[in-house]
Amino acid sequence: MRTKSERTNVAPEAKPLGAGGSSLELIDANALFKQLPLRKGSSFLDIACGRGAYTLTASDFVGPDGTLYAVDLWEEGIAALAGAAAARGIKNIVTKVADVGKTIPLDDQAVDVALMATVLHDLVEEGKAETALRETARVLRPGGVFAVVEFKKIDGPPGPPREVRLDALEVESLVMPFRFKCEKVRDLGPYNYLILFRLFEG
Repeated sequence: MRTKSERTNVAPEAKPLGAGGSSLELIDANALFKQLPLRKGSSFLDIACGRGAYTLTASDFVGPDGTLYAVDLWEEGIAALAGAAAARGIKNIVTKVADVGKTIPLDDQAVDVALMATVLHDLVEEGKAETALRETARVLRPGGVFAVVEFKKIDGPPGPPREVRLDALEVESLVMPFRFKCEKVRDLGPYNYLILFRLFEG
């Protein structure tokens, strides 16, 4: 499969909140990916992926027979990811430019594992969390896993101001109404934590 880039009704100058850096540098990445049920041939979605650091790391787990979807409003980040994937010979990343707070341009039940890494607090601040979570539930297969990485509710830096951060209970209250069950909460280092949810079947 060739690396693809598709555009979905966004302004060319659009740059979402938090665009530029990657929280992958702040977390225990081994601890994160150990918790994700990624196997050779799995399909993985990086929601609001930025430059796609998490997508590139996930490629080692899904292998060439898996599919990696990377969606972001920020065209510069998507272009950087496409370039990095080409340089590494990764041909199974499907990139899409889209506002995940409006739509995730994938088919229903297309994904085994979805990741929202240090993004949910921005979506809440923009008033787009409900739509993004509904879309996440739509594109996940029944029984699929939704991983949310967020900043601990402590003073920064790094990370956003304390008043916009979400603690685990706040994340649960946002996510669970969309047919998700909370499975576990894990520490990812001094700044971040992980919550894993599973989509109800049926």
